[in-house]
Amino acid sequence: MLYMVIERFKGGDPSAAGERFMLRGRLMPENSGLAYIASWMAADGSRCYQLMESPSRAALDPWIANWADLVDFEVVPVQSSADFWATRPPGPSR
Repeated sequence: MLYMVIERFKGGDPSAAGERFMLRGRLMPENSGLAYIASWMAADGSRCYQLMESPSRAALDPWIANWADLVDFEVVPVQSSADFWATRPPGPSR
């Protein structure tokens, strides 16, 4: 499953998270089934949007715990537009 992980840096400053990332990497637990796909930063640096693949929402929790002192997280299950439209029944919206 794909998840859009929206990270809001505490105090609006990404510096501490950036420093930890440079020193220790992404801090994803080994053998967790997590895969980093891509990320984007808000132009003002206050947020990061990460696309992650995970076997379940719960599998993200140990990774999130490694950053929770510096970042507030919102996790949204997503799918590609092609997959969404391929599984949507035809007809007017309900």
